[in-house]
This record gives sequence, structure tokens and C-alpha cells, in this order.
Amino acid sequence: MLLPAKAEVARHLRHYRAWERAMLASPDDRRVRATFEDSGYTLCVLMGKRCAREAADAAERYLRTNIVTYLREHSGRPHVGVVTRRGRRRVQDTRSP
Repeated sequence: MLLPAKAEVARHLRHYRAWERAMLASPDDRRVRATFEDSGYTLCVLMGKRCAREAADAAERYLRTNIVTYLREHSGRPHVGVVTRRGRRRVQDTRSP
């Protein structure tokens, strides 16, 4: 999975939030609404989400965490390994007896 640069995500998230405030301040302005929707679409593409709110939330999580943690949260699989003292991973046996 390719991830965008954090600087780009931060820039687009700031852009999205600024246009969100402008849209809430003047919801009847079509130019402001269109620009807000465009910034939301760009954030969706960057973060791989279908909804602008989900993309904004994902961008905030991505900026708060390191890449390994972010990928682990979004892999869709639970973390099943156990780290031993020497740093090797031991996979837990989840089969029933």
C-alpha cells in the first residue's frame, strides 16, 4: 500500500478544513461549496476513502501515528504475533484442541 507524504496530507487536510469553515459560514455560495467538495474529493483520493469525513478522520489518524501503527490499524487483520525478548515473533496457535 502506497501512502502519501505526511506533508501533503497535512496540507490537504488544512485546505479541506478551511473550506469547510467557509462553507459553513456561507452555505448558499455555490463557489465555496464547489471548492469545499473538490477539496473533500482530493482528500478521499489521498486517503483511499469514499466519504470526505472518513478521509479527514483517516488523515488525522495518519498524521498522529507512525506509519507502522497506521498500517496495522488498517490492514483488516488482527495482530496475532507475540514479540519475545530477543525481538523474534512467535505466532500464537489459535486452533482448538
